Amino acid sequence: MDIRQLRMLVEVVRHDGFSAAAEAVFATQPTISKAIRQLEDELGEVLLQRSRNGVRLTPAGQIVYRRALALLGEREDMLRELEELRDLQRGELHLGLASLGSDILFAPVFARFRQLHPQIELRVLERGSEALEESLRAGEIELAASLLPVADDLDWQPVRTEPLVALLPRQHPLAGSASLQLQDLAEVPFVLFEKGFLLNRHIIQACQARGFSPREVTRSGQPDFIVALVAAGLGVALLPRMIANARPRADVMIVPLDEPELDWKMVLAWRRGGYLSAAAQAWLRLVEAQHNQAD
Repeated sequence: MDIRQLRMLVEVVRHDGFSAAAEAVFATQPTISKAIRQLEDELGEVLLQRSRNGVRLTPAGQIVYRRALALLGEREDMLRELEELRDLQRGELHLGLASLGSDILFAPVFARFRQLHPQIELRVLERGSEALEESLRAGEIELAASLLPVADDLDWQPVRTEPLVALLPRQHPLAGSASLQLQDLAEVPFVLFEKGFLLNRHIIQACQARGFSPREVTRSGQPDFIVALVAAGLGVALLPRMIANARPRADVMIVPLDEPELDWKMVLAWRRGGYLSAAAQAWLRLVEAQHNQAD
């Protein structure tokens, strides 16, 4: 067993297939298949169940996958520590940021970080929060933007708390409401977020707790497109207030959502007990300063 085989297993699971995993690690599909087969032969266990619909981890595969994430994360920690030992004045900071809210929250931090640390290269991975947490565990990134509550194996620092608002077409009967609750939207189609967005899960779970499942009309990971879909009359979308306010449209009404337990609580997370580089710590200090100014 070697670290490359474990990386390939993680990528196959993450991309739900061998072809996409091969592209991610710059290998051919037969190379990926051979590595997984060798890993299974060495361990004496079937790790993946393959079908036309994708791949699924077996019980043994779940154990190996979880341990692989930890081992890959430790390897990246070791490399970062060695790099800083050689030269603290250069290096890279790998960040995981979601498309939802990053333009507002982190663009000013990017500018300030570049002023203070021009020798550090910033590398950004854009995914939904769920996928970013997996990348965090695998050591691909040091810090990930995520939403509370985070998993127990992660530490975190607050970034921003925002209430959710409902976006409705201007002509919708509910568009003139002073405020809304989720129950008011039980019969309205929802424009939801793509798979991998934690906010999506929070919204669906909150609706189910109130006795209904949101009627999904479509999904997107781009806030601008979500607002445009609402304007086109497809349904309601729930967005953090600051993100909705940054995209005003005459044909879309923004109505406060009276559901405080659904507040969007953005944080920066990292692996509990993992190594944080000097660059990551500098980034956290800048975000903390911005958070304090906002308060």
